[in-house]
Amino acid sequence: MTDLVHQIRAALREVADPAKAAGMQAYMKSEMPFLGVQRTPLTRALRPLRTQGTLDDALVLWDEAEYREERYAALAVLRARRQVVPEEVLRHLVVTGAWWDLVDEIATKLLDPDDVDVRVWAQADDMWMRRAAIICQVGRKADTDPVLLADVMEPNLGDRRFWITKAIGWALRDFAYIDGPWVREFVTTHELAPLSRREALKHLG
Repeated sequence: MTDLVHQIRAALREVADPAKAAGMQAYMKSEMPFLGVQRTPLTRALRPLRTQGTLDDALVLWDEAEYREERYAALAVLRARRQVVPEEVLRHLVVTGAWWDLVDEIATKLLDPDDVDVRVWAQADDMWMRRAAIICQVGRKADTDPVLLADVMEPNLGDRRFWITKAIGWALRDFAYIDGPWVREFVTTHELAPLSRREALKHLG
């Protein structure tokens, strides 16, 4: 264990509220227990430490995590590095994270489609890799590539699992703020799950 990993773990425990841990775990339906650190104190505790972290520090925090907040800390370290995270590491995080709170942050904050062939991810055996590919452009606004967006959604339109249909709807809803006509046309010309369709058209009237 590096000194920084030890410091991060100590910082998390210092601001933990054990009385909230069980409720947080139940809400997230997590097998891994929580320390009881909510988002604001977690961010505050990590602020002076996360920029010092390396890729190895993040992986130790992630792989040896006893509490879910340690995985949140690992992602905070990776985001603070402002460097490309290798695809094999991203794949490892997504597959082992395998839940929306972790996968969605990886997808929207760390997975760059300029560096990773997300079209391949969109057809992976792992559902969470598919979800990550679908939502990886959420928040990119005018920088969203609609061709890529269509390419990662189309192989998944027949998948009626909640996390996939919700991802498609979210990705379309987000892009609708930028190009509503494109989203309307996509919805009209493709057979979407009802949830995906509702989400896509939510703010288009």
